[in-house]
Amino acid sequence: MKSIVAEKSFEFSLKIVELYQRLKLKNEFVLSKQLLRSATSIGANVEEALAAQSRRDFLSKMSIASKEARETRYWLRLMKASKLENEDYSALLAQAEELSRMLTSIVKTTGKNR
Repeated sequence: MKSIVAEKSFEFSLKIVELYQRLKLKNEFVLSKQLLRSATSIGANVEEALAAQSRRDFLSKMSIASKEARETRYWLRLMKASKLENEDYSALLAQAEELSRMLTSIVKTTGKNR
């Protein structure tokens, strides 16, 4: 069974990896590394949640993914506001926001059905 949030988080991670590689070539290592870690963690936690052994385990992993999505959004906003390199962060910010909304909804729905 396909998971839309798993697919979207994977595709988002790929785009962040590409951005990280571009920024690394321009010798930007600090913020881009933070962004890479939080963004790729979203999908990793979603994958773990999909293999959860219990509803509680599922909720825990999805909650972590939700928090990582919010952190990722923060790093992207910071990079955009600081005009770090000549990058357009708008599309990535929109994707981070979408993932954050999806994950928050999953967490709230799962929590209510406990």
